[in-house]
Amino acid sequence: QVQLLESGGGSVQAGGSLRLSCVSSGFTRSRFCMGWFRQALGKEREWVASIVSDGKTNYAGSVKGRFTISRDSAKNTLYLEMNSLKPEDTALYYCAADLVSGGECTSATYPDYTWGQGTQVTVSS
Repeated sequence: QVQLLESGGGSVQAGGSLRLSCVSSGFTRSRFCMGWFRQALGKEREWVASIVSDGKTNYAGSVKGRFTISRDSAKNTLYLEMNSLKPEDTALYYCAADLVSGGECTSATYPDYTWGQGTQVTVSS
């Protein structure tokens, strides 16, 4: 059974940095993707960044150049390094994994993700 556990959220001032972590377990396939998604209060969940098992990364335009996604396979941990944070980055951040479709985890509406429980990021101005 695949399980994901996020950590690293918190409160920072605009311009600050945070690093989110997502520890995974139960992966049985060599081809998969993982992604970070976020949901602000009153808004739809949106895709932030993703990484495929071959190392390919993708970023939403709103975070490109500020956020970096990476994965340490030895530690089974996915990271999201967030720099130059803005108040509009405030949201509940989730990691997700897709071990089924062979896709790239760039859709927030894909129905077969395994989700973590989320970690709150709050950026004050």
